[in-house]
Amino acid sequence: MGVIPTLVKLLGIHCQNAALTEMCLVAFGNLAELESSKEQFASTNIAEELVKLFKKQIEHDKREMIFEVLAPLAENDAIKLQLVEAGLVECLLEIVQQKVDSDKEEDIAELKTASDLMVLLLLGDESMQKLFEGGKGNVFQRVLSWIPSNNHQLQLAGALAIANFARNDGNCIHMVDNGIVEKLMDLLDRHVEDGNVTVQHAALSALRNLAIPVVNKAKMLSAGVTEAVLKFLKSEMPPVQFKLLGTLRMLIDAQAEAAEQLGKNVKLVERLVEWCEAKDHAGVMGESNRLLSALIRHSKSKDVIKTIVQSGGIKHLVTMATSEHVIMQNEALVALALIAALELGTAEKDLESAKLVQILHRLLADERSAPEIKYNSMVLICALMGSESLHKEVQDLAFLDVVSKLRGHENKSVAQQASLTEQRLAVES
Repeated sequence: MGVIPTLVKLLGIHCQNAALTEMCLVAFGNLAELESSKEQFASTNIAEELVKLFKKQIEHDKREMIFEVLAPLAENDAIKLQLVEAGLVECLLEIVQQKVDSDKEEDIAELKTASDLMVLLLLGDESMQKLFEGGKGNVFQRVLSWIPSNNHQLQLAGALAIANFARNDGNCIHMVDNGIVEKLMDLLDRHVEDGNVTVQHAALSALRNLAIPVVNKAKMLSAGVTEAVLKFLKSEMPPVQFKLLGTLRMLIDAQAEAAEQLGKNVKLVERLVEWCEAKDHAGVMGESNRLLSALIRHSKSKDVIKTIVQSGGIKHLVTMATSEHVIMQNEALVALALIAALELGTAEKDLESAKLVQILHRLLADERSAPEIKYNSMVLICALMGSESLHKEVQDLAFLDVVSKLRGHENKSVAQQASLTEQRLAVES
C-alpha cells in the first residue's frame, strides 16, 4: 500500500521530533525483515536519512535502534551501495576508534555491531570495490590495521573484511604484493594454541581466497603459508578443518613441487584419510577427498601415490568416483588413472577390494554419466589392463558390450576413446 516511502519521507521531514523518529525506526525494523520490503526501501532515500540521523545520535540506545534497522536493510546489495555512498562507513570506523579500548559492556557490544556491519557492507560486489579503491582507500587501510590489533572482535572483522575484498583476482594480486599474507600469518600464529576458532576460520578463509589467482600461489608458498596452515592440522573444529583443506587445495593447484612435498607428508595424508570418513561433516569429507586427489593430480609422483596407498587412501578415491558431483567424480578418475599408470602394482589390492572395476562398469553403462566421466572411465580401464587380477575382472564383466555402444556417442572424444578401448579389450581378451 505504499507505506514505506511515506514513512521515509516522514522521517526526513520530522527528524527533530524524537518520539516520531523512534516510532518510524520501530516500524522500519519490523518491515525490513521482509525480503520484499528491501527492494521497496532501495527505491527510497532511506540510506541517506538513516545515516544523517545516525550522525546526530550521541546516546548508545538511540544508535542501537538505528543499527537494528541498518543490519537487515544492508543485506540488500543496492542498499549496501547506498549506505556506503551516504557515508555510513566513516561513522562505523569512528565508533570502532572510540570504543576499541573500552571495557564497558555496551561499548564492547557497539564495537561488535559496527565492525560486523562493516563486514556485511563488503559482501556486495559494488560496495566492496568502491571501498577498496585500488587498495589505496582509507577504509581498506583502516581495516588492515585491525588485523594486528589485540582485540579479538577487530581481528575477526579485519580477517573477514580481507576475505571479502579478496573476491576478484585484481584485488587478491594487489593485496599479496603489498604484504597482506604476512599479516594474516602473524594473526594465525597468535591463535595456534587454544586460539579463537572464529579468528582461525576467518584468517584461513582470507588465505584461501588470496590463493585463487595463479600468480599468487608461488608467492604464498614461498612466504611459508603451507607451514602456517599445517599448524592447524590437529584442530577438531570442522569449520577450521574445512578452510584449512580448501586453502591447501588452492595453493597446490598446478604447483607440482608443493603438491609432492605435501603428498609425502605422512601426518597430513593420514589426517586426510581420517577426515574422508567424517560422515557428520559432508564439507570436510568432500574437501579431504578433493585434496587427496589433487595431491596426486598435481604432483604426478610415485612417492605421493605410495604414501596415499600406505595410509589407506585408495578406497576413498574409488568412492569419490561415485560422488553426486561430476567435478569430484572426474577428479577421482583422473587421480586413479595416474595411480594405475605409475604405481599399479602397489595399489592393485586396494583397487580390487574397493571394487573399482564394478564401479567403472556401472559408470559406463549408466546413460546419465557425463561425457567426461565416460571418457575418463575408459582411459582408466585401459590403464588397469596391466594388472593380472584386475584384467581378469574386466574380462569377467563383459566390458566390450558397454564400450562398443559408446562408439556412436554424440561426444567425439567419447566415441574416439570407445574405439581405442574396444581395440584394447579385443586384443587383450
